Amino acid sequence: MNEFPISKILRRLRKAVKAWKTPVVTQIGWKGDPFLVLISCLISLRTRDEVTGAASLRLFQLANTPEAMQKLKPEQIEQAIYPAAFFRNKTQAILAICQDIVEVHEGKVPDALEALLKLKGVGRKTANLTLTLGFGKPGICVDIHVHRITNRWGYISTKTPDESELVLRKILPKRYWIEINDLLVTFGQNRCKPQSPYCSECEVKNYCQKMGVMRSR
Repeated sequence: MNEFPISKILRRLRKAVKAWKTPVVTQIGWKGDPFLVLISCLISLRTRDEVTGAASLRLFQLANTPEAMQKLKPEQIEQAIYPAAFFRNKTQAILAICQDIVEVHEGKVPDALEALLKLKGVGRKTANLTLTLGFGKPGICVDIHVHRITNRWGYISTKTPDESELVLRKILPKRYWIEINDLLVTFGQNRCKPQSPYCSECEVKNYCQKMGVMRSR
C-alpha cells in the first residue's frame, strides 16, 4: 500500500486557500493575544464565521482582558455576542472562564492543553486552537471540517472529531499540526463542502477517495 501523500495535498492547499477568505478566529489570532483567540473560538461554536466576527468585535470593544470582561454584566455580553448560537450559555461560560483565569491562573490564559480543558465550556477544539493560534504551540485542532475532509480523503477512518484528533496525533507529521485546521476549514467552507462538494474543481481530487460522497459538482 502506498503512503498517503499528505505532504503533496497540504502543499497544494496552501496555494489554493490564498484565493479564499481566512477564517475569522485565525484573523483574530494574528493579534497575538491568546485571550482573544479563546473567547472568539468559544463564540464561534455552531456559529457562522460572519456572525462570529461581528460578535467578537462588539464584545472586545467592551472588554479585551479577563479582568475587564469580569466587570461586564451578563446582559452586556449577551447583547454583544447575539445572535451567536447559545449566546446565553456562552455568556455564562465566558464569565466563568474569566473568573478562573484571574483567580487560578493570575490573569493569564494557560498554555497547556489539560489546563485549558479544565476551563468551563472549553472542549478539545477550543483548547487546541488557543494553543496553536494563541501561543504558536503544537496542537491539532479538529473541527467538523478537519474530521470530515480527512475521512473523505481516506487518510483516516473515524467516527468523531475527538477520535480523529487522537488518530491524527499518531500519523500526521508534527510540522503540519498547527496549520491543518486553517487549511481544511478554509478548504471545507469553499470547496470540500459537506453536501455536494466541488469535486470537479478540487485541487486535490486525484488524491481523494471521496469516502461518503454521494453527490458532487
